Amino acid sequence: MSDEKTSPKAQPVPPQLLVLTGMSGAGRSTAAKVLEDLGFHVIDNLPPRLLEEVVTLDEDLDSPRRFAVVIDSRGGFPLTDLEKSIADLERTGILVMLIFLDADDDVLIRRYEEHRRPHPLGHGVLAEAVAAEREMFADLRASADIYINTSDTNVHELRNRIEQQFSDFKAERPMRLSVVSFGFKRGAPRDVDLMFDVRFLPNPHWEPDLRPLTGRDAAVRDHVLEQPDAVEFMERVEGLLEFLIPRFRAEGKSYVSIGVGCTGGRHRSVAISEALGKWLNDGGYRATVRHRDLGK
Repeated sequence: MSDEKTSPKAQPVPPQLLVLTGMSGAGRSTAAKVLEDLGFHVIDNLPPRLLEEVVTLDEDLDSPRRFAVVIDSRGGFPLTDLEKSIADLERTGILVMLIFLDADDDVLIRRYEEHRRPHPLGHGVLAEAVAAEREMFADLRASADIYINTSDTNVHELRNRIEQQFSDFKAERPMRLSVVSFGFKRGAPRDVDLMFDVRFLPNPHWEPDLRPLTGRDAAVRDHVLEQPDAVEFMERVEGLLEFLIPRFRAEGKSYVSIGVGCTGGRHRSVAISEALGKWLNDGGYRATVRHRDLGK
């Protein structure tokens, strides 16, 4: 069988329901995440008999969503149920697209051995589990609208192939950004993608008139942002973000978090975060600003 095929029933219009299935270890989790990034509402490990309810839910929504359902051998559902459910939906005029991910047996075995995960069929010998699952999926594999063999494909290449296949169906999702200020003395946040340390700027804490204020107050904001080093810092960070954000988006990342830290998280980091959030929003991005340690 060729590495990828499209059967005559696949149409150049958005399917109302995608069914993602295939061999365990062939890349279903990666493919599901890509579909989610493309705007599909992904439901994992759904019993086949509930497919019709998913389509009905889509019709009942004020703003209908496109659904992608992941069905595999983990749930122990008879795969004949899946074939029957798809056939029943198609008889009612519902466009269903079946995507089957596969890989050579030796590749699947190697992947399981590398990640030390048990096979969902639970056979004592991994090769036997793979063989048993392949037999289970034989009919679905033959009837797939889209067949992708990932034996020689890494996660980035698989992402690109899924995106190319469904590029016409992609709902534009704006990049979301989050800016959080914090104080290093209370620990750096663990969940930021980019982190900037602004402790090189003069600390308003040592100015008696500014100490009780915060970076949200005009006096502190002006004191911080009018520093020549702060002006240059903002210019450099803005240039970096102008470079990075389109590249994050090109790699399928729809959310980026930015941390800005000073000593206590009340003055410098707050003023810089507010300025950075304003610059992002003025530039057309959707950014939120949060001050982790402002009230501490």
